[in-house]
Order: sequence, then structure tokens, then C-alpha cells
Amino acid sequence: MLLKGKTAIVTGGGRGIGRAVARKLAGEGAAILVSSRSSNEIEAVTAEIQKAGGRAKAVAADVSKQAECEKVVRAAREAFGAIDILVNNAGVLGPVAPTEGTTLEEWNEVLAINLTSAFLMSRLVLPEMYERGSGAIVNVSSVAGKVAFPMNSAYATSKAGLLGLTRTLAAEGGRKGVRVNAVGPGPVSDTNMWQDLAGQLGPMSAHVADSILRGRLLNTDEVAAVVLFLVSDQAAAITAQTLNVDGGMAFY
Repeated sequence: MLLKGKTAIVTGGGRGIGRAVARKLAGEGAAILVSSRSSNEIEAVTAEIQKAGGRAKAVAADVSKQAECEKVVRAAREAFGAIDILVNNAGVLGPVAPTEGTTLEEWNEVLAINLTSAFLMSRLVLPEMYERGSGAIVNVSSVAGKVAFPMNSAYATSKAGLLGLTRTLAAEGGRKGVRVNAVGPGPVSDTNMWQDLAGQLGPMSAHVADSILRGRLLNTDEVAAVVLFLVSDQAAAITAQTLNVDGGMAFY
């Protein structure tokens, strides 16, 4: 098992990519603290992991708030001990609207959930990772953080911000044994986010696959497999990178 004896926190772990990541890491031996704002969803994921013989704990929290992040980290330590892996996956789509039609409240909410949460969670786990001399963080960004799409200024900005945070954390932790990377998923068919976006795009959504070299949308297991690779020792030489998991939409 790639992660035997490791402890991982997965935020936004109740559904979609987060759920797939939690299940994938647990399947490779990690104990998982699954967090999201929906207790029903994370309890279901925890039950799935436990039924398969893994270890998992669910903690409902809004990780855009510092006190809630502290609660998550404290629960992980109490349940499983030292934290080896952090996957910052919590995120929302936000308004599908032109910039001039996006309110300040909408902007602030998206950045708080998608970007500030990763900052808050990372700063809580980094000291123990530095002291131990090992650790891995993966930030779940998006192809929207690199490619120009209209009608998503808050979302795209938050995901681009995650790339800057990733590089900075990697630079700070590189000589201290901590690796920090990001994944940039393209459209993922089996997520509520894509279903919501497709509903708002209407007939235009049917043409999205045309912009993907593979000619199809992705699925959550494909993204989770890349996250697993990045947090495992198989990626020991990789840090400060963003791996596009987009079927061929972005090329840098």
C-alpha cells in the first residue's frame, strides 16, 4: 500500500472529486479525516471507507473560517495522530455571470471557500510537517485557473490564486521535507459542479468536449488517481507543480 500508516485530511470530501480522493487514499492505507459543510455526505463517505476496511472520521466544518479549520485539524490529530497529507479540495462554482454582474458578496464568498480555506488549512499543518521533516499538500485548482473562459471571474481568480499559493508553499517547504503541488481538473462529468454549470450553459455545454483533445469529459476517479500519485512517495521528486488533469485543454 502506498500510504500505509499515513493520515490525510480531505476538505470538501463529501462528494465529487473529494469523495473520490478520500476513497482512493483510504484504499492505499491512509486514515482519512473527511470534512465538508454537509454532515450527511461526509458520514456516508466515512461509512463507505469503513465498510471497505479503512479508517475514517467525518467532521462537518466550513473551512473558510479559521476556527472551523482548527476544529478539523484538532479532530484529525485526536483520531489518528500526526497529519501527513492535506488535500485542499473544498470549493464552490459561484456565480456564472459577467464580472460586472458579480456582487462583492459573491466574490468574497468564492475566494473564501476556494482559496482562503487552503491558506488556513495549510498554515495549521505545516509546523508539524516541518518539525517531522515530511509531508505532502495537494491543492485542487482547475483548468479555469489557466484558460480564458467568460462568466466565471471569481471562480477563475480563486483557482489561479491556488496556483500561486502552491508555488509559494513549495518554495518555503522544499528544504524542510514538505512537497506542495496542485491538480488542474477540466470538466468532470460526475460532479454536482459540472451538472450545475451545464444547466446554466444550456445547449453550449454539449460542445465542451470539442475543446478537449481526448474528446470527452473526465471522471472523479481519474482526478483522484493523480492526487494519490502526488501525495505518495512515487512523486518524491515533484513539488511546486500543477498537473493538468483535463484531457488536453491547457498546455502549460
